[in-house]
Amino acid sequence: MAEVQLKKVLSPLMLWGLGVGYVISGMYFGWNLGLAEGGTYGLAIATFFIIIMYFTFTFSYTEMACAIPRAGGAFEYANRGLGKHLGFIAGIAQNIEFVFAPPAIAAAIGAYLNLLYPSVDLMVFAIGAYLIFTIINILGVKIAASFELVITILAVIELLIFAGVTLPEFQLANLRSNPMPHGFSGAFAAIPFAIWFFLAIEGVANVAEEAINPQRSVLIGFGSAILTLVLLCILTFVSAVGVAGWEAVVYPEGSTIASDSPLPLALSYVVHSGHIMYKMLVGIGLLGLVASFHGIILAGGRSTFEFGRVGYAPRVLGKVNSKFRTPANALIVNMLVGIIALFTGKTSEIITIACFGALCLYIVSMVAFFALRRNEPNMERPFKVPLFPWFPAVALTIAIIALVSMVIYNPMIALIFVGIIGLSYLYFLVFLNKTM
Repeated sequence: MAEVQLKKVLSPLMLWGLGVGYVISGMYFGWNLGLAEGGTYGLAIATFFIIIMYFTFTFSYTEMACAIPRAGGAFEYANRGLGKHLGFIAGIAQNIEFVFAPPAIAAAIGAYLNLLYPSVDLMVFAIGAYLIFTIINILGVKIAASFELVITILAVIELLIFAGVTLPEFQLANLRSNPMPHGFSGAFAAIPFAIWFFLAIEGVANVAEEAINPQRSVLIGFGSAILTLVLLCILTFVSAVGVAGWEAVVYPEGSTIASDSPLPLALSYVVHSGHIMYKMLVGIGLLGLVASFHGIILAGGRSTFEFGRVGYAPRVLGKVNSKFRTPANALIVNMLVGIIALFTGKTSEIITIACFGALCLYIVSMVAFFALRRNEPNMERPFKVPLFPWFPAVALTIAIIALVSMVIYNPMIALIFVGIIGLSYLYFLVFLNKTM
């Protein structure tokens, strides 16, 4: 009996929607925590270099995604280019990124809804979101991707409306107010929150196996998504901070605890919280969080699924549901782990762990890129990265510097990340390596 395969239904437009959707919540929350670390200039410097990293990385990654369109993404590229040991490391790093990013977003969804319905605990909203969007993903990838496209377009429109409301109140002096409270070192401390602006863009590669004509669709989807996100990142940063300075979008009035709702904070300096525009923008603003939450759940399900399909995790995770032709088991397990992480209540730390996973993934991916170019020069590559070897070399260099900086500024979280990687690799060596 033939194994059930993933269904090929995704168009370039749907891939653009997924690419932007995976990331767009980074415009709505999380990035403002970097202002507390580096101030306006510190976060801006970090974001400048992270944009360069993602731009060069995305086009390098696209070459591999078009040549090897498999659901495992980076895991597949590292496995083929560097062998099963580094392939396993890449896969675990990818799973950490895609499993730990959603609970941070779920917490923000709860925080946004709590603004509208303060009598309901935010955890009720967060767990409810997990259940709803995991079910949507189980029901079918076309349903999931179509839903993602619609809410992503609405979320982009919402950011444009936000900029339209706040930019008339923009003052350059607000960008210059206390711009580097912790000196130049603040730029390094702000790195994980600059990464959060673009985290998970590479998830487009994880649905390449479900794309119609992946060699063409992935290139168009990836390229247009990263350009859209760079423009939205700059626009959101400038329009939010320019209203009343960086402190205004980090700390609610009278509080010293950083907020997960920076855009409503900025908006409150322009319109009253009871104003219909404020309520509308807060309500629609949820769509940006939902887009990323839903999209990363989709990509994470494929990552975990591929890990199980090749035997690097329990085989049950690598089964495709015969009715819906989606990786239902992987989606459910990811949801359960995410809910456990959600109960820690530490959004900043969860974001940082996800960023550790992403940077580890980017580094191994770029090393695999060079290995594949050297070892398989005749591999069919429908798309080749421009300015080789500079693009992948720049992406690799910035990712290494960012990872070292994050270890220095987050030593305890780095130890937790290394512990997860180490224990997983030990499991691989003891139980899986000998059977493969």
